[in-house]
Amino acid sequence: MKAVGRCAEAIVVGAGIIGAACAWRLAQEGHQVLLVDNQRPGATAAGMGHLVCMDDNPAELALSAYSLQLWRGVLERLPESCAWRGCGTLWLAEREDEMAIAERKQRRMAEYGVLSETLSAAQIARLEPMLRPGLAGGLQVPGDGIVYAPNVARWLQVDAGSAIRVIADEVVMLEEQAVVLASGKRLTAPVVVLACGLQADRLLAQPLLKAKKGHLAITDRYPQRVRHQLVELGYGASAHASGGTSVAFNVQARPTGQLLIGSSRQFDSPDADIDLPLLAAMLMRAEAFLPALAQLNIIRCWTGLRAASADGLPLLGPHPQHRWLWLALGHEGLGVTTALGSAALIAAQIQHHRPAIDDTPYLAARVFSEVLSV
Repeated sequence: MKAVGRCAEAIVVGAGIIGAACAWRLAQEGHQVLLVDNQRPGATAAGMGHLVCMDDNPAELALSAYSLQLWRGVLERLPESCAWRGCGTLWLAEREDEMAIAERKQRRMAEYGVLSETLSAAQIARLEPMLRPGLAGGLQVPGDGIVYAPNVARWLQVDAGSAIRVIADEVVMLEEQAVVLASGKRLTAPVVVLACGLQADRLLAQPLLKAKKGHLAITDRYPQRVRHQLVELGYGASAHASGGTSVAFNVQARPTGQLLIGSSRQFDSPDADIDLPLLAAMLMRAEAFLPALAQLNIIRCWTGLRAASADGLPLLGPHPQHRWLWLALGHEGLGVTTALGSAALIAAQIQHHRPAIDDTPYLAARVFSEVLSV
């Protein structure tokens, strides 16, 4: 094994959107960071790339609202390749009784300074004429948007300049204040941050994460016909289901003129294979809201694996038995939205600063029921 001397103040494992954000934030605050990645596509490459305020529980809302505030500080600096668009989100009510959900969502978001507006059926139809007639209305959240997350993760690395050094290798073992690479090298630093999603389970003695498989489809390029990110109000129930298989309507208009179609969730299917019946159900759900989708060409379908914690909240904090080891894991489908907020909390913990929001709900120690060893 080739030893490498302590040449950084922190090692971050995983260069997806969470790992890149953690490395970037630490670099912004004066740390020299080694960012180690196996260069295999993960959840960041597979996902939709939405920046969306989610409010299905208070902790999720607090983190997403805080993180979106941080995103607004960098969005204007993103290059065009990051495909930032401030399209906003339309949460759609199929039935009149779902308008009560929209109104509760509006009140919850307002408590955290997130602007939104309930809309009538006629207003929804004027904003998005491709939607089928007969919807009851919805909620518009103008501050939401979309990005192309893989390029944002790369930009975060570049923006930090020489404070981040990227190492293309696989971490195969954790040791005290060190990581061992597949190449045989051993890297040391006083702080190690695990931000490698589902890969983290093999580096820890106790599995912490569960894979939630998702399907996506994208159309050919067409003249711009959808302006917002469109999501059904039942999406939250699908997103936070603790088991089983579900689909929900979620469509984005990409800057290319393509429509990106989601979403599905599937447990106990840790492979990349496309489940054709599930994909068909997802597309049928999308067509129920956007009938014209049936006339558009779909040019690609793919899957990805979301890393979910047992309670649906990310694990952000020091490992309870290894004070040199921090976890930034379990963001499921909200990693892009919460990346900057998660990174800010991790950096505050590492530097013993008071975080901008209460980090208690996300602390990694909550999931450890027994003494672990690495």
